[in-house]
Amino acid sequence: MNQFTSAVKTIAKKYNDTSLILRIAIGLVIGAVLALVCPGAIWLEELGNLFVGALKGVAPVLVFVIVASALAQGSSKLDRRFGTVVWLYMLTTFIAATLSVVTSMLFPQNLVLAEAATAEVVPQGLGDVMHTLLSNIVSNPLNAIMNGNYIGILMWACLFGLAMKNIGNDTTKKFLSDTSDAVSQIVRWIINLAPFGIMGLVFTNVASNGLSIFTQYGRLLLLLVGTMLLMALIINPLIIFIYLHCNPYPLVFRCLRESGLTAFFTRSSAANIPVNMALCEKLGLDKDVYSVSIPLGATINMDGAAITITIMTLAAANTLGMQVSVPAAVLLSIMSALGACGASGVAGGSLLLIPMACSLFGISNDIAMQVVGVGFIIGVIQDSVETALNSAGDVEFAATAEYYQWRKTGRQLPDFLTGKK
Repeated sequence: MNQFTSAVKTIAKKYNDTSLILRIAIGLVIGAVLALVCPGAIWLEELGNLFVGALKGVAPVLVFVIVASALAQGSSKLDRRFGTVVWLYMLTTFIAATLSVVTSMLFPQNLVLAEAATAEVVPQGLGDVMHTLLSNIVSNPLNAIMNGNYIGILMWACLFGLAMKNIGNDTTKKFLSDTSDAVSQIVRWIINLAPFGIMGLVFTNVASNGLSIFTQYGRLLLLLVGTMLLMALIINPLIIFIYLHCNPYPLVFRCLRESGLTAFFTRSSAANIPVNMALCEKLGLDKDVYSVSIPLGATINMDGAAITITIMTLAAANTLGMQVSVPAAVLLSIMSALGACGASGVAGGSLLLIPMACSLFGISNDIAMQVVGVGFIIGVIQDSVETALNSAGDVEFAATAEYYQWRKTGRQLPDFLTGKK
């Protein structure tokens, strides 16, 4: 028995001493191999379900206690850095929509319309999207936590934290701080098991979907993914360079590796909030700022969603033989960017905002919902890349705003950005 216990401790130590990224890469390979060798082992899917479920379950509680604790301690520092983060989120979402117009005009796509998709709630206009967003702000706080409504969670956490700051004593404030630390520790435990979750998610994707989606909708998927990669690898680094005046790629690649990779497989910005917060801590960012900006980014930093809405809408217009003028394209970019910011408040995410954008060109709801059906067919890859772009961008711009303030005040940027060892 002692030998068994000793062996388990040795294995656990080697596991914990190995780089998390290397462990995730190994899990990814094992998941893919198992899907090819024994696709019937569906019990492996539960590993992925448990991992995503745990992240989704703990993320709302994490956001609430961290934000409330930070405000209750009287250490909130939502200064210009926070304003810069929000500006970058909104700017890049609009740029993503505009970039999609350009790539769609350079490589126009036509669709083979499938059966119309169905949904209980489909927004008919931008007003519906904004109404949902505003309603979420004042939703019941318990419902907000249970449903992962991060706009509502942020609002109630801020109010609770400010109230506790004014009326709470040192004991209650310390209890909040200890609760925040305890939830953060639980998150670290969950993230430490990510390799097993990734293995299950990869197994599910490879075993269930194969390569069929690359045939009929291959060119459309290539345009979507290509535009997202252009945004991730060219446009976002350029914006970071403008602010920091240094090589942006160490930051970009680190965020894609440590945030984008898990987001790709979980396909949930909400589930990736704990991962992003852990990465922000590694990057040395101010917890009082990123504890608010990261969950906010999961709601309004939607570059990938803006790309999806714009490209799919223009593909529908091309299929119907419509000529899209430059003013109409600009208006579509604005509508896609604003709609994408409200995507998390709409059942079905970005795909169900396509009918709203299609209405700009007078495309009927029946046709638009067929386009949504096409989106669901290619969604296995489209949604994965979209989420990776969105989630990695949350950390990239939170870090950019922080490091920009460092540069302005004469503080040295981190060594991994300056190239120093």
